[in-house]
Amino acid sequence: MAGDASTDLRAIDVPALAPPGGHYSHATVGAGLVFVSGQLPVTPDGTRLTDAPFETQARQTLANLAAALAAAGSGIDRLLQVRVYVDDIANWPAFNAIYAEWAGTARPARAVVPTGALHFGLKVEVEAIALASA
Repeated sequence: MAGDASTDLRAIDVPALAPPGGHYSHATVGAGLVFVSGQLPVTPDGTRLTDAPFETQARQTLANLAAALAAAGSGIDRLLQVRVYVDDIANWPAFNAIYAEWAGTARPARAVVPTGALHFGLKVEVEAIALASA
């Protein structure tokens, strides 16, 4: 049925983020859920933080995730699941501390996956699923 909110899909491109580097949207909203594409430590002007410390990369990545959620009408408090990819599992403790501060009282399901080298030599990527606005 056309116009049925349970089947409508809406692509979200976030003006406050660098444009997607491929054939995808920052996020997609459908069936009451927000699916946020993998966010990298890239500033809104498109600068890749390849040489920045891990902590700086993690904070930028989480800021990008928050911006995508907000543009989709959601937020950190509506997160259901977060997937984190790190280039080295030795970065997990630092990420966990930064993430706990960023997430506050939200405690979505989460996975942290060590991957080895990530795109552009970056150290972290985060994707998420959240509830859309009520």
